[in-house]
Amino acid sequence: MLLNTYEAAATLTVGVDAFRNERQNVSGQARVMSSIAIVGANAINECAVDVYIESFFVGRFRNTHSGAVQVVHPDDDQRVGPHLVPAGSKISAIIAVAPTVSPLIIQVN
Repeated sequence: MLLNTYEAAATLTVGVDAFRNERQNVSGQARVMSSIAIVGANAINECAVDVYIESFFVGRFRNTHSGAVQVVHPDDDQRVGPHLVPAGSKISAIIAVAPTVSPLIIQVN
């Protein structure tokens, strides 16, 4: 797992980087991004997250399970790439459509 965040809906407003407080959003070594999982929020497909590697747009992803989900299952992985994340490059998850009530888990593998 490259990155993982669990955050309340109240702090995930449109335009906020969900990985802003994650120490591993930048690494001193090259990494490979292969999947993204987004679970939580109030309903399936309720929220959307735009994922970037620096200024490279990886894609827009929606939540696959709703509620205060505690575990990300393998079925929740949405395949991408593989995309190389060069050393020193930042991974961002910008909220495009905000969740309304329940917390959100965003995981990058």
